[in-house]
Amino acid sequence: MAELPELLVLAQQMDAELAGRRFSEVEVVQEKCLNLPPTQFASELVGRSVERARNHGKWIFLDLSEGAHLLLNLGMGADTLYYRAGESYDPEHRVRFHFEDGSGFTCRFWWFGHTHLVTTGELAQHSPTVSLGPLALSPEMDRQRFATLLDGGRARVKNVLTDQKRISGIGNVYIQDILFRARVHPLLPVAQLDEAGVDRLYQAMVETLQLAYDKRGLAYERDFYGKPGGVTTDDFLVAYREGKPCPVCGTTIEKIKTGATASFICPQCQPAPG
Repeated sequence: MAELPELLVLAQQMDAELAGRRFSEVEVVQEKCLNLPPTQFASELVGRSVERARNHGKWIFLDLSEGAHLLLNLGMGADTLYYRAGESYDPEHRVRFHFEDGSGFTCRFWWFGHTHLVTTGELAQHSPTVSLGPLALSPEMDRQRFATLLDGGRARVKNVLTDQKRISGIGNVYIQDILFRARVHPLLPVAQLDEAGVDRLYQAMVETLQLAYDKRGLAYERDFYGKPGGVTTDDFLVAYREGKPCPVCGTTIEKIKTGATASFICPQCQPAPG
């Protein structure tokens, strides 16, 4: 599933390609991904132009002319692919957006994807996005803001960092190495973190996500042009490396259950809370 590094890349590519283009046609194969009836969705979109693309959390926002916004949520994974004028596109994709100049893009959601069209007034009440926290990689996410958002009392550190209403963009892939770099066990209650622990977590979050962004995201995710990212399992420190030696101390990496998800830890570098 795409997380912040992949979505930053995708949003930046969409912004570079789509700004100024005007929609001419919309084709919908999977109606369940829409928030409006297909005919209404298409009629309200056609004729509008893209002003910019950006991402917030795990959503891509296309800000449109005349006070509208096209919102894309990639769910548990998706292909969102651009085609140039004269190029072919995948006719099996769930939603296909075509522009007046002959270019366009298509979406194929693997699982639980959404395509919503809302007005600026409705955006303030759009429940899936209005409560999203600030991006984990953003100018506003300095150490002080991070510490404030991290305040979770008895909540577990992993749960707090992956709570999109607190800090948006971190999922179960990158959280593994964030916690390892910070030498924090995923089940540690936030209340037990000292100032040094908060500092380590903040630095680990920035370092882990920035490294992944610099490599253009995960190798099993494709960008707007269909190219895979550069992050492979060999780049992970502990994530999905069960049974391998810890890169710091050599202890065998373990896979443990943490609520509804699994976590990968070094039991020596990330001791369980007492």
